[in-house]
Amino acid sequence: MRLGLLGPAEGNTEALERAARFVFRDLVVDRVVYLGVDGALDEVVRRWAAALVGPDPSETGIWRRAQRCMSASAAEIEDFVSRERERRSLQVFEALPSDGTRTIELVAGKVAVMIHDKDDLDEEDMLPATFLLFGASVEPVVRRIGARWFLSPGSIEDFGVLLLEECGDDVELTLYDTLCRPVRTERLFADNGLRMTVK
Repeated sequence: MRLGLLGPAEGNTEALERAARFVFRDLVVDRVVYLGVDGALDEVVRRWAAALVGPDPSETGIWRRAQRCMSASAAEIEDFVSRERERRSLQVFEALPSDGTRTIELVAGKVAVMIHDKDDLDEEDMLPATFLLFGASVEPVVRRIGARWFLSPGSIEDFGVLLLEECGDDVELTLYDTLCRPVRTERLFADNGLRMTVK
């Protein structure tokens, strides 16, 4: 699995769109999660879909769009199908529903909790998690504390793109800058050992 994480746009939707296209087209991820809560990614993806298929890019609008193919040439039908496939593939993008909400994912069989602000994490979030992913950070964060990794892609204006890729039982992290160049790669080893407390 390849999981892309996008940091908050902080009003810079142009940088967010560039990062989204890079993650989608160049990194070919299975899923992309936007760690902001401002609705910016929804707007970027809606505009992207509208550029592909027209002003109503909704799933229900496909029947209206398909009517254009009734008298279309084979090349026009092929173009229609190609655009609709790309529109549908934009479903890999998702955003956190709202501030304080969490999204859970399994990465290399380990629990990853995604949240906008790490200050909203509580003990119930942290106990089962190996990866705690958050967006509210200007700078990128890659820090191990005990058995847990705290990770943030940072603001989209400075960095803002983090790729997590499963490598067997471990996860490889790659951080990209605003020019979509890799600036840090690290293997995140998970602690699978038994813990004993001696009293």
